[in-house]
Parts: sequence; C-alpha cells; structure tokens
Amino acid sequence: MKRFRSLRLGGMSLPDYGFYVLCATAVVLLAAQAVLHPTEFVQICIFGLTQGSIYALVALGYTMVYGIIELINFAHGDVFTLGAYVGSTILGFFAISEGGFSTVNLVALLLAFPVVMLVMGGINVAIERVAYRPLRNAPRLAPLITAIGMSFFLEGIMFLWHGPATVHFPDILPRVATTIAGVFFGFKDVFVVVTAAVLVSLLAIFINRTKLGKAMRATAQDRDAAQLMGIDINRTIAATFFIAARPWAGSSLD
Repeated sequence: MKRFRSLRLGGMSLPDYGFYVLCATAVVLLAAQAVLHPTEFVQICIFGLTQGSIYALVALGYTMVYGIIELINFAHGDVFTLGAYVGSTILGFFAISEGGFSTVNLVALLLAFPVVMLVMGGINVAIERVAYRPLRNAPRLAPLITAIGMSFFLEGIMFLWHGPATVHFPDILPRVATTIAGVFFGFKDVFVVVTAAVLVSLLAIFINRTKLGKAMRATAQDRDAAQLMGIDINRTIAATFFIAARPWAGSSLD
C-alpha cells in the first residue's frame, strides 16, 4: 500500500489521479443530468441548498469547538436537538396559528430566536465548565469519553422531558410557494438560506474584526503562546462555546 501511494506520474501520485478522475466523472454525470432533466436537476439543487444551509449552521458550531480545544464533541447533535425542544416550548406560550402567518407568529419568531440562542449558549458554556474544562490537560481519551457521556446525559434529559414520542414543532412560517419553469420553491426555502447566510456572515465578521474573535484564533493556533501574550484562554474558550451554540439554536428553529 505504501509503495502504491508513493508511485508518481507527471508530478502527481496515483491516489491524486484517482481523486481527480472521480471528480471529473461526477461533473460529467451531473452535467448530463442537467441537460437531460433540467427541471428535476434545479429542483434537487434547491432542496440541497436548503438542507445544506441547516447543516452549515450545525457544522459551524462543531468546527469552532474542535478548532479551539481539538475535542470531538459528541454532544453536538444533542445540543442542536435540545434547542428545538426549547424553541417549541417557548412558541407554546403564544397563540400561534399554523399554516398562516399572523402578527402573533412574527412576534413569537422574533422573541424565540434570541431567547433560544441565549439559553443554548448558557447551556453550552455550562457543559464546557463542568465537563470539559477539568479535563483540558488530561489524556485525549478522557474528554472524548466525557463528551459521549454528556451526549447520553442530554438525551436522558430530553427523554424525561418529552418522552419517546415524536415532538411536533409548530409550523409558523407562511406556506407561500411559487413555481417558475416547473421548479417549486417556497418561502421556507428562502427563509432558511437567508437566515443561514446572515448568521454565517455575522460570525465571519465577528471572528475577523473583533478583539475576542482574534483571541479565539490565537487560542486555536497556539494555546500556550496565546496565554503568554495575556489572553485569558478560559474566558476565550467559554465565549467560543457560547457563540458556537448560537448558530445551532438558529438552525434548530429553521
């Protein structure tokens, strides 16, 4: 296997050639489908863009946590799910109407977004303080097992809260949809993509332009050097966990 990987042709290894061949094959197949079935191709692209926007928000929180403390956070998906549970509970206090969009729905949505973000940010900071910070300098296996345990703990809380049955999330967005050239897309698709784009853009500006964002990047690059330069790494890591939960909370309401 090592000998196969070391083989080179024209300055590139054989695995690199294989990768480019697979990419070229995928592009040719997709182009063929776009020509033969353009309507279905565009429709699937819209579905993929909508779902990918939600996955992008979830991935943001995951990469922020892994980048700064190099921890595979197995509780990542459970925090995302808990955000949906909290959001559905908050929306339950309003007399919302499903299938339409009233003033009450708009007020509920505008209040649920920041409240869920704050609640989930606080929960994520508490998880970091109680479960991960005491094991920051421990062997790599210890925080990994702790993350699995935290995942089970959050799942247990949600099980005791709502039981094993499926929880209905209120459909408060308007069911407005249109069809252009046979391609169907609705208000929800546009709302999800725009929300994801806004949250990602705000996060990028925060990371690149603010003092705390620069401290996060310095801590992720070299924790010891950042501490020697006067950066409070405990506060920076806690802030990272708090901010990382906010895109999750936003995507859980989409």
